[in-house]
Amino acid sequence: MMYNYLSKQIKKEKEVKRIKLFFMASMTFFVFSSAVVAGDFDWIRGFNIQAQADPSGFRTRLATRFKIGDSQINIVLDNVEKPADAYMVLRLGEMSNQPTESVIEKYRSGKGKGWGALAKSLGIKPGSEEFHALKRGHDLYDEKHNSKNKSKGEGKGKK
Repeated sequence: MMYNYLSKQIKKEKEVKRIKLFFMASMTFFVFSSAVVAGDFDWIRGFNIQAQADPSGFRTRLATRFKIGDSQINIVLDNVEKPADAYMVLRLGEMSNQPTESVIEKYRSGKGKGWGALAKSLGIKPGSEEFHALKRGHDLYDEKHNSKNKSKGEGKGKK
């Protein structure tokens, strides 16, 4: 009788260990895969920090960059998790010539699949030059990009 009890107890302990091991392996995979996806867009973390530090400045930059009003900004921000997601939704809409609402819908339905999958669903090839440029960075806080645009054709010997 005691032997059966101990045998059952050992089986339970082994099963608990298997479950724990499976859970730990699953979590490791999840963390690793998230890091790989985030690694493609290294600029997003810094972007979110800047935007969260100055929300009104961020809204102004979005309005100026994408030529949209407050109501459109509110719609986007209300439907995404982070400021960089708002930028990406607007940028992907611009790149794909899709209305913002359509991009938001695809963003929400494909949550967790990554920006490459969203871009592909909008007709933007993940290997295209457009997409590689997006992976390399953004143009909202990029001072180099802004200064290039401002200086083109200005003061180059013509007076």
